[in-house]
Amino acid sequence: MSAEAIIRPIRDEDVPACAALAWDAISAQVPVEFLTRDDGAVRTRRNEARMRRFLELDPGGCWTAEVDGRPVATALAMVREGVWGLSLFGVEPGFQAQGIGRRVLDAALAYGDGCRGAIICATLDARALRRYARAGFTLHPTLAGCGIVDRHAAPDRASLRSRETTWDDPALVAAARDLSRHVRGASHAGDLEGFALYEGTPIVLDGEGWAIRDGDGSPTVLAARDSEAARDLLWACLLGGTPGATLHVDWLTGQQPWAVDVVLQAGLPLSADGAVCVRGDLGPMTPYLPSGVYL
Repeated sequence: MSAEAIIRPIRDEDVPACAALAWDAISAQVPVEFLTRDDGAVRTRRNEARMRRFLELDPGGCWTAEVDGRPVATALAMVREGVWGLSLFGVEPGFQAQGIGRRVLDAALAYGDGCRGAIICATLDARALRRYARAGFTLHPTLAGCGIVDRHAAPDRASLRSRETTWDDPALVAAARDLSRHVRGASHAGDLEGFALYEGTPIVLDGEGWAIRDGDGSPTVLAARDSEAARDLLWACLLGGTPGATLHVDWLTGQQPWAVDVVLQAGLPLSADGAVCVRGDLGPMTPYLPSGVYL
């Protein structure tokens, strides 16, 4: 019989095991076509770098459950300008449905005590959705688009106003600060360095919005002043990736009809995705495609 689970803060030496178990738990809940195509070494490096960044910036939000001397569950939470977010939550399959995940999540939630708002981007895992609902979150079901962009149906790239830029561009920093405050109630500017770990391409529409695009054209995050700017940014993502690549657009709640329109025009089939879970005082949450990592 295993020993009682010990819930404790993550330590640096836990990072490889915690990052690996979290990936295994999450990837089991995500359709294979939505998973990153990075090779294992790249994925491991990025996941561990992400966790160490959270240990540096949000040590109070980094928790694990230890059984018989090894981590079997993990959670990463962040606080930005009074908004709490859950970046990562996973439980090793053999230790699920034993109350361990609930205890780890409770510790991560406690990091947000006193925050005015909270966000979680959830997979379709029914047990996790139940935990979030019982923790007082409102669950907004989401769709995702996944496929190859029909470039014949897309606008001319030359007609788009959004532009690719660099991570230190003052216009990008200002947009990540001001436009993210506008839509979700908290800046993303302090996490641009974290986004850069994933080696995407930052895109800005000066004074109107910003986004980050993966190599295949998938948007990692997008926030804009209005739906017209958001459409421009999303098209800049979809058309800027590798032609013929399979990409995905996640976290399409009912508040994002502008994004659904673009996805359908691009010819991407829609499927059930999960839920954006919110609690407390946030921004309008639109036009907005949250980051699963930095929300």
